This record gives sequence, structure tokens and C-alpha cells, in this order.
Amino acid sequence: MPQQTRGQGWILPLSVLIIGTFMSVLDTSIVNVAIPKIQIELSAAPDDVEWVVTGYTLALGVIVPMSGWLGDRIGKTRLYILSMVGFALASALCGAAWDLSSMIAFRIIQAIPGGILPVVSMTLLYQIVPRDRIGAAMGVYGLGVVVAPAVGPTLGGYLVEYVNWRLIFYINVPIGILGTLAALAVFPRIRPTSWPKFDLWGFVTIAYGLFALLLATSEGQNWGWSGYRIQGLFISGLLSLALYVVIELEVENPLIDLRIFQGWPYVNSILLLGIAVTGLFTVLYFIPQFLQVVQGMQALDAGLVLVPSAVVLVVLMPLAGRIYDLFGPRWPVAIGLAIMAYGSYLLAGLTPSTPSFDIEVWTSIRNVGTGLAMMPIMASGISSLPVQLTGAGSGMNNVMQRVASSVAVAVFGSLGASASAQLTNDRGALYASGAEALPQVSAAAGQGPSGLLGMYQAMSMQVTTQTYDNGFYIVTLMCAGGVVLALLLRSGKPKTSAEPVHVEV
Repeated sequence: MPQQTRGQGWILPLSVLIIGTFMSVLDTSIVNVAIPKIQIELSAAPDDVEWVVTGYTLALGVIVPMSGWLGDRIGKTRLYILSMVGFALASALCGAAWDLSSMIAFRIIQAIPGGILPVVSMTLLYQIVPRDRIGAAMGVYGLGVVVAPAVGPTLGGYLVEYVNWRLIFYINVPIGILGTLAALAVFPRIRPTSWPKFDLWGFVTIAYGLFALLLATSEGQNWGWSGYRIQGLFISGLLSLALYVVIELEVENPLIDLRIFQGWPYVNSILLLGIAVTGLFTVLYFIPQFLQVVQGMQALDAGLVLVPSAVVLVVLMPLAGRIYDLFGPRWPVAIGLAIMAYGSYLLAGLTPSTPSFDIEVWTSIRNVGTGLAMMPIMASGISSLPVQLTGAGSGMNNVMQRVASSVAVAVFGSLGASASAQLTNDRGALYASGAEALPQVSAAAGQGPSGLLGMYQAMSMQVTTQTYDNGFYIVTLMCAGGVVLALLLRSGKPKTSAEPVHVEV
């Protein structure tokens, strides 16, 4: 893989890259389904078991920024292979965890190769694929990035319900072995020719900044958003990131080259990527919860409701890549975000009795937009960068994906909990006004405790559903705003040459 090629020689290496990306991204969603089972089997408290996910997320925020330097230091091919082996071994350790402490420790270890794999894979993709075929390649590559979290709830639900929750980790072992053998067979092992100095202070400042912000958003609901701990994390995190920018502008070998932000096309793509990822993970977070908490479905049944929308992504992602190659990013992204806004607006009409078929249709409509927009957004940004900056651009894209997905789940979940408490108080106050004001209370009371319990349960389901609807309304507005930014993207085929570009891997 020493150079980009004009022919179809990039297809096989691209297929190998998808294995690693799919495996690492799948792990971010498949584990969520198993959390209740892990809590029971490892005898953990509800607040403590959340660190199985939170610890992984925080470790990602630390490791992703240094992935680019590691690729330059030891070689991108070697880093990819080591990450595949490391992820498989760490997954095996997670599957063998004997208590909650060991599980959290192994998950943090797993996050190190898990954070590196998507970054190095994206960098390699831009080095093996001709610039005029980036859209088609990204469309195929996107199956690993976007489809993996979509199928995670279904696969995880099946394994947890019918096999064993430990299999959600053990399944990565054969995939990792297969991907490692394929990489050894397909990728040439070329030693790096440069030995860049490690930007220690840059790493410390960005690692702490991301760690603090992710921790604050993850624990804001539990610790209190107005508490001194959360406010301290936000303030210190933002100051640390500001210091990181100052340091990176002065050092000779920056951890992430901030020259990627000199051009508006890349900055615009980062903003659009944040909107698209926030919308995607909000749906993936809220819909399974709604189906299980409100409608009482089992994990597998809730996951199956998302299967049609995942199929839509499988079909559309490669097609979107070809559309990008022919027409550029402006129109597929603008149309895609508009469809995402419409799909989110439909989901904002959920009620406790909404049929599963309607949810399948609405999420599928929404994923038509996701499939059209996601890969053109990523491709347009990195394609606007010089080849030597694609590693930095890829690293920042992955930082944005991780931060946006984590913040989306944490913030929208917290807003939902706060809104739920307020709505419950508001509606509960009506019951205090007596049977004369609410005749239905009298009717329920006439049925004894079971009647009042049923009324309370109905109120709780309505309140919970309303909080989900509020979240989807916010996503609708975000996607609609993204349409305006999308109209500022370029239109037409890229002007960059498809000539081979020699690179070190």
C-alpha cells in the first residue's frame, strides 16, 4: 500500500480496513444492551455499572488525539495490526471479567486500540484510494462507521437474551484474528522514515480537556449540573483546550496540526459532522429506551424494530458515495439533513401506543437522510485538505464523532430526566386538586388501589414519552440548521487530481 492506485487495487485493502472499523465502532453500541445483565451478574450498583460505558468513553477521549502521532512514529500499517491484536485481547479480558472493577479496568484497556483503529483506518483509506474515487470508497467504508452502531442493539439483544452476555466481547476475538491475518497478507510492512517528537504538553492539555468535558456531561445528572464539581470540570476543561490551542501553534511537531482549520470547507464539515452524529446517536439511544421502558419490549424485540432502518443504511451508503463522486457534497448533504429533520419531526410525535410499524417507517425515513449525508460530510472535509494533513483531519473527525456521540447521549438523557421530573410534578399537582376537578380520579379510586396505580402508570408513560419527543424536536431544529451550512459546501466533482500520491504507511 505504498501509493494510491488508479485501478481497483484499493478495494481489497479497503475491505480489510472495514473489518477493524466495524469491530471497534460496533462495541460502542452493543455493550449498552448488556448493561442490565452485567449489573445483575457482577452484583453491581446501578450508578457503578454505568462506568463500564463511561470509563470506555473517557479513555477514548484521551487516546484518540495521539493516534496520528503513533501512526507516524511506528508506521500506520504496524499500528493497525497492533491495534487489531490489542482490541481482540482486551475484548477477551472483558469477557472473562470476574467483578465490576476488573470489567471497568479491562474496558479502559480495550478503549486504547478501540480509539486508534478508526483514526488509522481513515488515514490509510485516504492514502490508498485515488482522490476521484473517495466518494465510492467512503460509501463502502461508511458501512463500518454508521451501520455498526445501528445493528449493535439487535445483535447485543440476541446474545444477551438467548446466549450469554459475555459473548458480546468474545465475538471480537475471531473477528480480530481474521482482520489481523488479512492485514498481514494485504498490507506491506514499511518502516517509518521519520521519528517525530512527542508533543507532551499538547497531549496533556487536550487529553485533560476532553476527559473533563466528557466526564462532566456523563455525570452531570448524577452530580448536579449546578454543582461545583461539574462546573469545575467544564471550566477547567475549556481552559485546558484553550491552552492546547496556544501550545499547538508554537510547537514544531503538533499532536494535531491545527492548519486543518485554516480552510472553511473542513471547518464546515466538522460542524456538520457534529450535527449528524448527535442526531444519529440520539435516535439510537432514545428509541430502544422508549420501546423497552414505555412499551415493555424485550431487548431483542426492541433491536429488531431498528433492523429496517439499518438495512436502509446498508443500501444507501455505497450509493451516497457514488452520488458524491458525481455531484459533490452540497446537494446530498443538504437533502440528507432535510430528510433527517423530517424523520426526527415524525419521531417527535411518539405516543405510548405508537405501533412498532410506524416507528420502523419513521426511523427508516430518517436513515435515508443519514445514509445520504454522513459520508459526503466526512469525505468533503478531509478531501479539502492536503495529503499530509489527512491524518490530522481524520484524527479530529474521530474526536468530533466520539465527543458528539457521548455528549448527545449524556446531555439529551439528562435533559430528558430533568424534563420528566418537571412534567411529573406538573401533572401530579392536578391530582392534588381533588376528585371534583378530575372526575377520572374518582372513577379510578372506585376501583381501589389497582385503579389509582393504573392511572399513575399511564401518567408516567405519557411523561416519559413527552421527554423523548422533546429531544427529537431539538434534533429536528439542529438538522434544519445544518441544511443551511450544507448549502455552503462545494458542488460538482472535486478539482483534485487522481494521480498517485506516494506516502509512507
